[in-house]
Amino acid sequence: MDPDPGLGADPACRFETRARRLFLRRLMGVAAVFGGLAALGHAPFDLWPLALVGLAGLFGLYRAAMTPARAFWTGWAGGAGYFAVALHWIVEPFFVDIARHGWMAPFALVFLAGGLALFWGLGFALARWLGGPPGRGALAWIAALTLAEMARAYVFTGFPWALPGYLWAPSPAAIHAALIGPYGLTAAALATGVALWLLLSPRHRRAALAGLALAGLFIATGWGLGRPVPPAADAPVIRLVQPNAPQHQKWDPAHIRRFFDRQLGFTAAPTADNAPPPDLVIWPETAIPWFLDNAGAALELISDMAGDRPVVLGLRRLDRARLLNSLVVLGPDGGTHALYDKHHLVPFGEYMPLGNLAARVGLTGFANDQGFGYSPGPGPRLVDLPGIGPALPLICYEAVFPHDVGAAPARPRLLLQITNDAWFGRFSGPFQHLQQAQMRAIEQGLPMARVANTGVSAMIGPRGHITARIALGEAGFTDAALPPALPPTPYARTGDAPLALLLTLILAVLAFRHRQATRPPSE
Repeated sequence: MDPDPGLGADPACRFETRARRLFLRRLMGVAAVFGGLAALGHAPFDLWPLALVGLAGLFGLYRAAMTPARAFWTGWAGGAGYFAVALHWIVEPFFVDIARHGWMAPFALVFLAGGLALFWGLGFALARWLGGPPGRGALAWIAALTLAEMARAYVFTGFPWALPGYLWAPSPAAIHAALIGPYGLTAAALATGVALWLLLSPRHRRAALAGLALAGLFIATGWGLGRPVPPAADAPVIRLVQPNAPQHQKWDPAHIRRFFDRQLGFTAAPTADNAPPPDLVIWPETAIPWFLDNAGAALELISDMAGDRPVVLGLRRLDRARLLNSLVVLGPDGGTHALYDKHHLVPFGEYMPLGNLAARVGLTGFANDQGFGYSPGPGPRLVDLPGIGPALPLICYEAVFPHDVGAAPARPRLLLQITNDAWFGRFSGPFQHLQQAQMRAIEQGLPMARVANTGVSAMIGPRGHITARIALGEAGFTDAALPPALPPTPYARTGDAPLALLLTLILAVLAFRHRQATRPPSE
């Protein structure tokens, strides 16, 4: 039945009526198209207005879903289209050693997109169950889908890449992550999509215009709140070193020395225009191929080339039978003054779930050439950078977890990310990773020094602005003054708990109303 009788000229109503009559497979195809459109808000496309249109279309299909089961498959298809477009770079690691792993690339994309889409399917189904008759339930849809995205950050170790809230990253509204965090931005994106869809309905146009006015204010206020924060005149200077070692050559004995010498040369290079030497030098993740216990000669050489400046670099180390992906801070004597072990590992990349069983069929972690996995470190911790202060180390993938950054034992002076994005290809993955690093800086009100093997290396200010960078696919270095740290942001103080509680309460109230509406009269 048409929920808006008498509104035959209503474009939204006509679309929803036709959607109800579609065979399920065709409906899922339409949902996948809208999901793919929503994914175009992410880097490198950054088409965030178009992404909002995609979310609006998904909401229209949700309104047309007659049952929770139909809503589930609609949401799953929309999520599959969304993640297939946003995460298509996931095939790139399989092409590093194409003879061994190339056959797995299409399966990886299909299973990843389809698996993550289950969260959207469950969110749509829950919203339909709680949202009342078809044609209603905007609040249920926003709350359920936002909570589903929160769950995606935790379930099976979590993978919160490509959150819908990141579509605001290239817009002025990104600065609001300091207040409401990435999931608040996700709710705002979904709410804007709802308003766009309801704009098509004369019956709801006034409410839609009010919602779009709020969205416009949300975006416009970002221009004033998100102004860059310049470094102080006496700010420490950090040298970012990017060797640009392609992954298929990085561990090749024929190329190892070339990349090592390249980093040494960048470390010892004079500053431009006789500027003061940097206070710190940073190399990327797994910058040298030797294990820490066997790298004494290499570390002494690195320290000699750095002079009296400390050097941060990534390498592997063995702790008895455990293999760790580590970051060390070298002093002028070549000794290790601080050490951090990566604790949030990449499933199927740095370790294999059920590793012994997987190894029997030839499956090993891509980033480890010694067996079937790294071991996790003890958790977030700070390292002291001489002359600069405490830093929160983030090795590669750890920077995509807002709650991990918020779990630091104390507030650092800066965030410090070292990464090897050569695994992610050269189209979208490295740029999405950089964009998420910018969001972490905004959320915490802290600068970030980010060094990537193949790029993009960057100095990021506490409001997300990039003050210095080395482009993707280039070898080089840059000296960048460290921007100041801002006072703790509201999001840094509270994390995701207030929003999670609010959304849970909304769904609890809707569940109570649903129960009251479906209770038999005899009760």
